[in-house]
Amino acid sequence: MDVSKASLLAATFLLAGLLPVALAASGTATFYTPPYVPSACYGFQNRGVMIAAASDAIWDNRAACGRRYRVTCRGPTNQGVLQPCTGRSVDVTIVDYCPAGCQGTIDLSQEAFAAIANPDAGKILIDYTR
Repeated sequence: MDVSKASLLAATFLLAGLLPVALAASGTATFYTPPYVPSACYGFQNRGVMIAAASDAIWDNRAACGRRYRVTCRGPTNQGVLQPCTGRSVDVTIVDYCPAGCQGTIDLSQEAFAAIANPDAGKILIDYTR
């Protein structure tokens, strides 16, 4: 393999590795507590605890129902607050609607929020990808 082909191949792999980061959207997350049913998407059907409610920003007239998102905490929403993030990401399924006035882009279940941040933070900055 000549040098130009090797360089092109290396650049392709590098860009492919960065693609998921480039497609991440930024927003905020809050959390809600049980009971998680009924939900706007699935009524009384229990969909587990790694779930979330979509705000108007991602609700898409119910099309968000069943969509999965990977959510990562980026930091606190308030200056001077200690870092609430655990350093992990969580995968959630949209099962509900967070009505107008929702305080976050994604309203995570209490369990999903606790996986990525200290619940005492209440609201965090996030990156999320579908």
